[in-house]
Amino acid sequence: METNQTATDEKFMRRCIQLARCGRNESRPNPMVGCVIVAGDRILGEGYHVRCGEGHAEVNAFASVRAADEPLLREATLYVSLEPCSHHGKTPPCSDLIIRKKVRRVVVGCIDPFAEVQGRGIQRLREAGIEVAVGVLEAECRHLNRRFFTFHQKNRPYIILKWAQTADGFIDDCCRPTAISTPFTKMLVHKLRAEEDAILVGRVTAEREHPQLNVREWSGRSPERFVFSRSEERGTRRDFRGTRSEERGTRSEERGTRRDFRGTRSEERGATTVGSFDELFRVCRERQLQSLIVEGGRQTLQSFIDADLWDEIRVEQALIDKKGTPAPVLPENAIICRTEQFDGNTIDSYAHP
Repeated sequence: METNQTATDEKFMRRCIQLARCGRNESRPNPMVGCVIVAGDRILGEGYHVRCGEGHAEVNAFASVRAADEPLLREATLYVSLEPCSHHGKTPPCSDLIIRKKVRRVVVGCIDPFAEVQGRGIQRLREAGIEVAVGVLEAECRHLNRRFFTFHQKNRPYIILKWAQTADGFIDDCCRPTAISTPFTKMLVHKLRAEEDAILVGRVTAEREHPQLNVREWSGRSPERFVFSRSEERGTRRDFRGTRSEERGTRSEERGTRRDFRGTRSEERGATTVGSFDELFRVCRERQLQSLIVEGGRQTLQSFIDADLWDEIRVEQALIDKKGTPAPVLPENAIICRTEQFDGNTIDSYAHP
């Protein structure tokens, strides 16, 4: 009987995870959450957190229950991928709603690390006499919201290091930009940007290549842009032409404004310059930026690796022969988790242990 219950709980928790992913782009900075309400073996209602500031997954799931099925809630099990909230934010506590609906049993994927929850929602449900099971498919539920968990537990964004290199391990052609990605893998880069909150390059890359760092070949919003320029480099000229001239407004020499946008947004460049990891993470916390792509160059990427400040690494390798700047050195503890091939290029994805 216990084995059958475990299998049933896992089946419906997988549906919660599937639903939660539907809110990936619009729920930020809130976590992705899915909810399913089941009586017997029949789904009475389901929902997910669609958009930040709007109803949570549990609210949407209850709203989808037909009036004729309301009496069945007393015998129902509510599955939710993340612990129900217990505090008043932009919406009322979901734990109170569950108690009012008199659901018999609640199955939770993982505990919410947010300071105002952290087990309080589960405690409130149990104090109301509701049976609560915690930790069903916990690893999968935590992985779903790894950005949210990292942000709240480590006080920094979830960091993805990304670069493209030649087959013999170089990232440019004698310090000049070179095309390594194919049109299709370039589109994948823009897809990644649309899914993350922020993106960063080093000062040299910004000055030499003037990257736009936006989403042009995928749908979605562009990430907030950062330039990493250490304090000893502050006296050098910075030029980040990440947007078209008509989008930047008037030119700075015409406006007479100071060419220093350290720690603040720039109307002209649309980027923020930071000089240290602490400054970067402080700005990310202030702006609720839970994930960060680091696109290089080598010195910037290697500095994150050397400081052990990374969660994922994605390396695209092309079968071309160039000589130039060596690619960053992969950490010894990097665990390869996926290898994909597109148009002759290979993309290896690594996870932090």
